[in-house]
Amino acid sequence: MRVALICKDKPGSLQIRLDTRAAHLDHIQSSGVVEMAGPFLNEAGEMCGSLVVLEVGTLAEAQDWAARDPYALAGLFDSVQITEWKKVIG
Repeated sequence: MRVALICKDKPGSLQIRLDTRAAHLDHIQSSGVVEMAGPFLNEAGEMCGSLVVLEVGTLAEAQDWAARDPYALAGLFDSVQITEWKKVIG
């Protein structure tokens, strides 16, 4: 199953994102379940959130992945939405 994580950063938290970015990217690479991922950008072109699409067996696996994400552990996110997603195009 595919699961989309839609994560919005806390206001004023760009430095947290920058400080934990390498660990976050390592988590993406080492987990082997990320199909695609990338940051949302604000009007100034700065990173302000994340979209991550996982290929997992259960929603619980996606929730566990999200809980272990270094960004989440650092307290970066203001909100995280985790929902099953169906790929139609692309």
